[in-house]
Amino acid sequence: MADTMIRGMAANKQVRFFACNSTDTVEKARITHHTSPVVTNALGRLLTGGVLMGAMCKNDTDKLTLRIQCQGPISGMLVTADANGHVKGYVSEPEVMLPANDVAKAVDLGVLSVIKDIGLKEPYVGDTHLVSGEIAEDLTYYFATSDQIPSSVALGVLFNDDTSVANAGGFIIQLMPFTSDEVIEKLENKIREIASVTEMLEQGMTPEQILEEILGDFGLEISDKIPAAFECDCSKERVSRAISTLSKKDLDSIINDGEAIEVKCQFCNKAYHFDVDELKEMCSAK
Repeated sequence: MADTMIRGMAANKQVRFFACNSTDTVEKARITHHTSPVVTNALGRLLTGGVLMGAMCKNDTDKLTLRIQCQGPISGMLVTADANGHVKGYVSEPEVMLPANDVAKAVDLGVLSVIKDIGLKEPYVGDTHLVSGEIAEDLTYYFATSDQIPSSVALGVLFNDDTSVANAGGFIIQLMPFTSDEVIEKLENKIREIASVTEMLEQGMTPEQILEEILGDFGLEISDKIPAAFECDCSKERVSRAISTLSKKDLDSIINDGEAIEVKCQFCNKAYHFDVDELKEMCSAK
C-alpha cells in the first residue's frame, strides 16, 4: 500500500489533525542513505514529521525544512517537505551503531530549526532546544513555544528482522484557539488512554483507523487524503547553479586539474558529472 497523508478537523472544527503512513518513504531513505537501524528510526521520525508539517503549508509553492543540529553521534539531520506529500532528507552520520530504539542517545542535546519558505523575501526560521532527542517530543515543544499551538505529536518506526522498515507513521493533533475546556480535557484523557503509535502501527492500523481511535468520539471529518513519498527534485541545472556560486579562483583551480568532477546530491545520492568544458563555461560567466 502506497504511503498516504490525511488531514481534517474534529469537535466542530475545534481540533485539527494530520496523520500519515510513511513506511515506503522511510524505507526509501534507509536504502538511499544506507542507514543503521537507529539512524533509520531517527531520520524516519523526522521525515514523517516533515510530511505532516508540510501538509500545514497553505500554498503549493511553500517549502518547510526541519533541521536538527545535535551533540549525539548522528550529528545532524535535515528534512525538506512541501504541501503535496513530497519529502526528502539526509543525515550527517548514517552508520551510528546503537540499539534501534535508542534515538534519544543518538541525537542527544541540540537545536531544532523549523524553516518556512512561503515566498517572502526571507524565510521564517524558528529555533528551539531539543527537549529529549526523541523527535516527536521535540516537535511538540516547538509547536508550544514557537507557534503557541498546543499539540500532540506521535511518530514511530518499526523494523523487520532484516532491519528493513516494517511500518512507519504518525500523527499531529492540534487545538484551535477557541477550543473549549471540555473538549481539551476529554481529548487529553483520550490521548493518555490510547496505545502508543508504534503499537497501533504494529497492529496494522491505517492513519484513518488511528485517528478514529483517538478522535472518533469528537466527530471526525477528513478533508484531504493525498499520496506521500520520498521524492527529490534535484537536477543537473540546480547542481550547476550551486557550483557556479564558487569563486572564480576556486573554479579555476578545479579546471586546472584538467579532470571532470562528480557532484552528488545530499538528499538522494544521485551523481552529476561536469566535464572541463562545462566548468570553463561556468567560469567565463563570472
